[in-house]
Amino acid sequence: MKLKFPMVAIVLEVAMIILFGYFVEYETEQINLQQPNTTNSTKVDRFLELHSLFQDVHVMIFVGFGFLMTFLKNYGFSSVGINLLVAALGLQWGTFMWGIVHNHGQKIHIGIKNMINGDLSTATVLISFGAVLGKISPTQMLAMTILEIAAFVGNEYLVGEIFEASDIGASMTIHAFGAYFGLAVAGILYQPSLRKGHEMEKSAYHSDLFAMIGTLFLWMFWPSFNSVIAETGEKQYMAIVNTYFSLVACVLTAYAFSSLVEKRGRLDMVHIQNATLAGGVAVGTCADMKIHPYGSMIIGSIAGIVSVLGFKFLTPFFTTKLRIHDTCGVHNLHGLPGVVGGLASIVAIALGASKTSTMAMQAAALGSSIGTAVVGGLITGLILKFIVRGQPSERNFFDDSVYWEVLYSVLIKDVSDDYISECFVQQKPKCLSAS
Repeated sequence: MKLKFPMVAIVLEVAMIILFGYFVEYETEQINLQQPNTTNSTKVDRFLELHSLFQDVHVMIFVGFGFLMTFLKNYGFSSVGINLLVAALGLQWGTFMWGIVHNHGQKIHIGIKNMINGDLSTATVLISFGAVLGKISPTQMLAMTILEIAAFVGNEYLVGEIFEASDIGASMTIHAFGAYFGLAVAGILYQPSLRKGHEMEKSAYHSDLFAMIGTLFLWMFWPSFNSVIAETGEKQYMAIVNTYFSLVACVLTAYAFSSLVEKRGRLDMVHIQNATLAGGVAVGTCADMKIHPYGSMIIGSIAGIVSVLGFKFLTPFFTTKLRIHDTCGVHNLHGLPGVVGGLASIVAIALGASKTSTMAMQAAALGSSIGTAVVGGLITGLILKFIVRGQPSERNFFDDSVYWEVLYSVLIKDVSDDYISECFVQQKPKCLSAS
């Protein structure tokens, strides 16, 4: 951390400044060049019209994703803090990569859609971050951000421009891609000790409450996420309505199945924090299609069930049998519901809900997203393991004190939650002599 991390961060930011200096201009400069006698009011009005949706997505990126990952009781600083670090780099690199690929190497004229695309690129990395949370260094995360966004933009171009598939809420290109990319990286960086569980991989009452804050922010703003790049008018309207009803239906089935699969019918907070969001993921691909509100509710209901069952049965199987440790369960929140979304779009097109794509192109987009993610994740994992390096030792997994100044960090690792509460919250006299 002393030299490697600061140097990498500074070099990357200098590189971003140079790239933006050569390739990026204001969108209004392009208008003045092409139509010198006109005003910029139309473009500015369009910018302001979409800015509220952009802000919603922005909140999801920084507050939603950040706090959703604070469930680990000794890794909250890193969950929120590294989320901010990765997002800041991802917004710049994603804006540049998306612009340079779609403009075929020409100048990038920054407008609201460029900024939205930067957010969407960043969301992909933050999904993958959940799979390797607590097991990777900040330096490795910066490298992973650069590599993953490059792979993501390439796949997005293939899906959107070559296959011409429909994926307005990015169930396949963001959620499935981010999940399987992260799982591939986690597989390469897997440590055998994780098979039996790690002593620091635990939550506390307050850490789960913080994570639930992230869930609520994501849940409330998900209709904006699925509709932000839709055509204004009917398409955007349908994307908002379909996402809304998918989410509410998902909550009911997630709660129901959490109770069904747990002992004595008690709810599992991990299921509630994650599976209640699966409906927003699953409906994304066909959010702007005429699937009817009851259709979106069916998709959301299925997503909630699949997500809970994934947490209960697939996560342990992945850890013990496939040697893939998924810290946040991104496979169950983003991977499986993303696949459900891709399959739902194929069914919707078969039923005549949309004519913007074909069943074959939707299937190709789903296969491309998963295939590119797995290959890209494996390559990235190898680069992080053998070139970038810096992964913390197994004994330091899920521990903030490795990267942050944490008050009483040594003591906190070795004493119970009750002792911490008595000493540092209630400040009882018996603790004053503690070393």
